[in-house]
Amino acid sequence: PWTLEPYAGVGAWIDAFDWSTSLGGEDPVVDEDHFGAMADLGIQTVYLQTSHLAEPDQIVLEQERLEGLIDAAHDHGLSVVAWYLPRLEDVDIDLQRLLASAELDVDGLAVDIESTAVEDTEGRNDRLLELNDELRAALPDQVIGGITLSAVHLQEVNRDYWPEFPWAEVADTYDVILPMAYWSIRLPEWRDGNRYVGENIDRIRAATGDPDLPIHVIGGIADGAEVEQVRGMRQAIEDRDGILGASLYDWATASPQKWAVLEPLRDRNPA
Repeated sequence: PWTLEPYAGVGAWIDAFDWSTSLGGEDPVVDEDHFGAMADLGIQTVYLQTSHLAEPDQIVLEQERLEGLIDAAHDHGLSVVAWYLPRLEDVDIDLQRLLASAELDVDGLAVDIESTAVEDTEGRNDRLLELNDELRAALPDQVIGGITLSAVHLQEVNRDYWPEFPWAEVADTYDVILPMAYWSIRLPEWRDGNRYVGENIDRIRAATGDPDLPIHVIGGIADGAEVEQVRGMRQAIEDRDGILGASLYDWATASPQKWAVLEPLRDRNPA
C-alpha cells in the first residue's frame, strides 16, 4: 500500500513536456540519465506526469518510455509519485487515466486540481467531487495526494479564478495536500518565499478546518525563484508543525544551489 513517506523530504517535478517525445519533441529535456543527478542533489521523490489529454489515444502517455523513467528513478533510490491533471469535462475519462496511472510501478498518485475548462463553478465543483468520490472508492486504502491551487491565489490574487473552492471536501478525500505555492509568478507584494508559503499553509489549514492537515509544499516556479526566496520557503516550513516536505517545480529549471537550500528537509523522510 502507498504511504505518506514519498511526500516527506525533498521532491522534484517533471511534467510531460519535459520527458515525452510527443509533447516535448524528439530530444526531451529529461531522460533516464537525469535520475542519478537528482539523487546526488538530495532529491528523494520524483513527481512524474503520467498522462495528458493532449494525447487522447494514449491513456498512459508513451508507456514504454515512461516505465523506463520509473525504473531508472527506482534504481537510484528515488520514490515516484504519478500525477495527472483532469480537465473535468469527462469524469469517466479522467478517472480512467488516473486508475491507469495507479497501475504503474509507482509509489503514489496525486491529482492536479487546477483546470477551469468547465467554466461554471458549481458544475466544476460537482464534477470534481464526483471524481474524488469515484477515485477514493476505487483506491480505498491507498494514500492519495491532492495538488491544489494556492489559497492566496484564490482568496487574494484572483477571487474570480475558482470561487467557492471546496477545500474541506478536498481534504476529506486526499491524505496530503500539495499546494502550488508559486511566489515567483506573483506581483511584488507576494513575491516572497517565506510569506507566500507560510500564508498558504495557514490559509489552507484554516479553510479545511484541519490544523494538522498533512501538507507538502510545491515551490517555484524554479527558474524565477531566487535562492534566498527558496530559503524563505524552507523557513516557513520549519516554523510550522506537520509539514511533510517540499519540492520545486520543476527539475528542468532548478539550479543545484536551490536544491542545496532544501537539503535540511531530507531528514523528514527517514527512508
